[in-house]
Amino acid sequence: MEPQTKSIKPGKVYLVGAGPGDPGLITLRGKYLLERAEVVVYDYLASPKLLKYVPEDATLIYAGKKGGSRHTHTQEEISQMLVDWSLAGKTVVRLKGGDPFIFGRGGEEAEELVKAGISFEVVPGVTSATAAATYAGIPITHRDYTASVSFITGHEGAGKEHSNVDWSRLATGAGTLVIYMGIKNLPTIVDNLIRYGRDPKTPVAVVRWASTPEQHTVVATLETIVDQVEAEAIKPPALIIVGEVVALRDTLDWFEKRPLFGKRIVVTRTREQASELVASLEGYGAECLEYSTIQVEHLESYAVLDEELERLNEYHWILFSSINAVQYFFERLYAKGLDARNLKGPDVAAVGRATADFLLRYGIVADLIPAIYTAEGLAESLLDFGVEGRNVLIPRAVKAREFLPETLRGAGAQVTVVPVYQNVPPQGCKDELRAELEGGKVDMITFTSSSTVTHFLTIVDAASQEELLGLLKGVKIAAIGPVTAKTITDNGLTVDVQPEKFTLADMVNAIVHYYEKGEPGAGQASV
Repeated sequence: MEPQTKSIKPGKVYLVGAGPGDPGLITLRGKYLLERAEVVVYDYLASPKLLKYVPEDATLIYAGKKGGSRHTHTQEEISQMLVDWSLAGKTVVRLKGGDPFIFGRGGEEAEELVKAGISFEVVPGVTSATAAATYAGIPITHRDYTASVSFITGHEGAGKEHSNVDWSRLATGAGTLVIYMGIKNLPTIVDNLIRYGRDPKTPVAVVRWASTPEQHTVVATLETIVDQVEAEAIKPPALIIVGEVVALRDTLDWFEKRPLFGKRIVVTRTREQASELVASLEGYGAECLEYSTIQVEHLESYAVLDEELERLNEYHWILFSSINAVQYFFERLYAKGLDARNLKGPDVAAVGRATADFLLRYGIVADLIPAIYTAEGLAESLLDFGVEGRNVLIPRAVKAREFLPETLRGAGAQVTVVPVYQNVPPQGCKDELRAELEGGKVDMITFTSSSTVTHFLTIVDAASQEELLGLLKGVKIAAIGPVTAKTITDNGLTVDVQPEKFTLADMVNAIVHYYEKGEPGAGQASV
């Protein structure tokens, strides 16, 4: 950093608890501050997904600290950074895993801010102790088991001559013990608990990466937990829970029993449209890898569309075959000083329910939604109305299937196809995506259009069909409908999951059913 001048008004530092790992567990206050931060100093245990809330021009500083000596910055350096950036007049968010004031060294950082005269605020977070227990299906208090709990650090500051942990009192002093950062010292911790009176048969749980898709829980007793942790290669970050309440896990384990837990699923929709699919899959326990294979962009010129907008009243039908077509059509309509009232003449058709629902945002109720949500289904429905001599406008992507316009022209309609957007492959994700596939770390890939398939193949850039099949060995493929499925099979691949109805909700249900049953069944089909 450049030397600071005394004329700059100091900024403010916010010590924000990021929660235990699940980005959805951050507080509303924490999210609000991230959205307004100018500098974010974040931890190893703070979910990287939270950084999507941060303004693009903010400065991001990774200050992660892992077990052992693998520290990006010392604690002293981190505290000094907070001071320096604040003196530079910046709004600083110190994003810390869990809660800043529960074994998070937030107190030490706040003390340094006080010494420097820096204004600060502390925003609590969901602490790892309660999260680890809850996500492992263990209530740390329960009136039938215990009414007391102690939070303990299993790793105290280096150089301390005497421990602040009085195991002689803690061993039997609380019904439930939750021990942070104790994996390295687990044998010593167990020895102390048993030596000072805790029953060797006491149930123990060790929870690693609590609340994330990587969560791994080991359950044993005090006398067997060390061997069990070693056998399952449990490493930090992990918490230890000791007490009779651990026995409730068999009944209350809700997180790791979700049908897609542990499954890593690639989502190929555009980043703007992926959220619904990602949220649904994650709700069932999947870890979603967002690799958008499509980037939707404006056209260089809208001269052709502008001409058609001037004569909308001459059309009998306007057909929307995607949400993108709706969005970019209306965006240009508004830019020309027009609005939904200019569509009062033609009837409007939507290829499916999702597109029809999106039209409602612009005040348009679709006059026609086909029973089958495909271009074929839309064409069949229009033919039933009779299209001979009718003027039809189809706003769509620059490159798209010609089935719909060709079918309608064959039936005597006057069809005008107008590009309103273009699909292009996004840049910069090839190496990451290939690394995931080469490492065998992907369970399934979802495709929601033919474009997502073709652009995926472009991004993966396999030198041969043999290499492509090698990259996708063991990877299941889900297609939203028959058109997308045909594009997949035309490229020599197999579709494992395909819903009977071509919506995102039905696609998710089919994926869940596939993994629950392990074979095709109701609501899905294999190709």
